[in-house]
Amino acid sequence: MSNSSADEKIVVGQINGIFGVQGWVKIFSHTDPRANILDYSPWWIRCKGEWKQVKVLDSKVQQGGKTLVALLENVHDRDLAREFMGCEIAIERSQLVNPAEELYWIDLIGCQVSTQEGIVLGEVTGLVETGAHDVLRVEGPHGDLIPFVMDEFIRSVDLDTKQIVVNWEVEAEQ
Repeated sequence: MSNSSADEKIVVGQINGIFGVQGWVKIFSHTDPRANILDYSPWWIRCKGEWKQVKVLDSKVQQGGKTLVALLENVHDRDLAREFMGCEIAIERSQLVNPAEELYWIDLIGCQVSTQEGIVLGEVTGLVETGAHDVLRVEGPHGDLIPFVMDEFIRSVDLDTKQIVVNWEVEAEQ
C-alpha cells in the first residue's frame, strides 16, 4: 500500500442529534461494535463540505447501550452542537490498529467482483451483517448477495487493484 493511504479518511459515523444543553452530540456509528467509534480521537468532521479535525473531550454510552454521545472540543452549548447535525465523522487510516494487515469493510466498497471464470458480477456497494457471517452486496450485470467466507466463496481480494474473485455460480438468463 502507498503511504498516501495512511492519511486516508475512513467515515465511521455521523452526528445525528444533540444531547442535553452543554454541547453533547448524539452519534450514529458504523463501527462494530457500535461503541468502538468512541475509542478514536481526534475525529475528522465534515461540515459544509470541509473536513475539520476535532478532539473528543468525553464520550458515553447512554440508555442501555443504545445511544452514543460525545463532547467535542470548543462545543460548549446546544446551539454550537446543532451546527454539527448531519455531519460525517471520519478517522485517519493510521488510527486503526493494524491498518496494513487488516481487511476493513470500507476497503471492500467499490471493488469489482468477478467469478473464477472471469465473469464480472458487479461492484461491492455494501455489506450486510447476518450473524453467521458478513455478506457482500454486489450490484451490476449479475448482482447478488455473496457470503464473505474466505476460501469457500471468496477466492482472493486485491485491494491495490480493487478486485475480488469469487467462487460463485451465475444464474442463466431466462
